[in-house]
Amino acid sequence: MAMTIRPVLALCAMFVPVSAQAQTTAFENIDRIEARVTAALGADIGTPGGPLAPIDRRLKLARCPVPATIDPPALGAIAIRCEAIGWRIRVPLSRIADMPMAAKSRPVVRKGDPVELFVDGGSFSVSTGAIAQEDGAPGDRIRIKSDPKAPVMIAEVVDGGRVRLPGFN
Repeated sequence: MAMTIRPVLALCAMFVPVSAQAQTTAFENIDRIEARVTAALGADIGTPGGPLAPIDRRLKLARCPVPATIDPPALGAIAIRCEAIGWRIRVPLSRIADMPMAAKSRPVVRKGDPVELFVDGGSFSVSTGAIAQEDGAPGDRIRIKSDPKAPVMIAEVVDGGRVRLPGFN
């Protein structure tokens, strides 16, 4: 009887790693999604303007065949979606410190305006032209497009005609 148990245990040990590997490749990497969200928002988890809390690691999303799209913030949350297979999750955002109403309500960039999109890193600065896809006041995050065929990007309004790509500090 001891002889029959050993081969069964060896056989079970061979299949456990394969099963675990298959399970991890079938689902979307939540760490990667979370990193993309914090980069798009330019704020870490728990900081004003960033995700309120980490994305729940128990969430099992089918692997998206194309990169998931990140919608601009709306109603206190940001949506991440995989349109190819139809899933969508919403991540609640931390509130940005209350700004005076006069500064918030007066847009300096209007939908359709040409804007200068710039990225400032510690040792470099890059800029290009883009078109605003919505109105925005200084500090607001708006959608922009650098080319009609390019995907929509989220940028922070700096002042009239200038927007900054967040995530490059």
